[in-house]
Amino acid sequence: MAGDRTFTMLGWDDITATADRIASEVRADKVPDVLVGVLRGGVIPAVLLAHALGVRRVRAVEVLHTTADGVDAVKSSTPQVANAASLGDLTGADVLVVDDVAGSGDTVARTVALVWASGAARVRTAIFVVNAGNWRRPQKPGQALTYIGDAVDGWVVFPWERP
Repeated sequence: MAGDRTFTMLGWDDITATADRIASEVRADKVPDVLVGVLRGGVIPAVLLAHALGVRRVRAVEVLHTTADGVDAVKSSTPQVANAASLGDLTGADVLVVDDVAGSGDTVARTVALVWASGAARVRTAIFVVNAGNWRRPQKPGQALTYIGDAVDGWVVFPWERP
């Protein structure tokens, strides 16, 4: 990786500890009916949480904001959605949207809007890591997101990614 870039590398122990911590918080608030993982990186945390919570209904939706992989990858002007129909009918469901990282917050906001449009009765979010240095939503991460595993300032490399 570029020598002058700030990034945090997380291992599987970090991820499983975060999943356990978030699952405990979710359980205290009520186990959701459905988990929605944001493709690509959010699917792995969604599956970890689904197992920890005993939730068998897991969906995925592709909402991309970065144009490539790698540290400090360029972002598109707005998150791009592919196949929103993959969410199916969520009418009346309590839904937990899960993603590995939130940078600007735009991807999770777009995904939440899609889930509401699919009929959800309740929508919560679980983000494993917030990149606080990139956040640009009007609310602070703790106000805009329901469950946050950790916050860092800089790019995050997860164990399922290639540095």
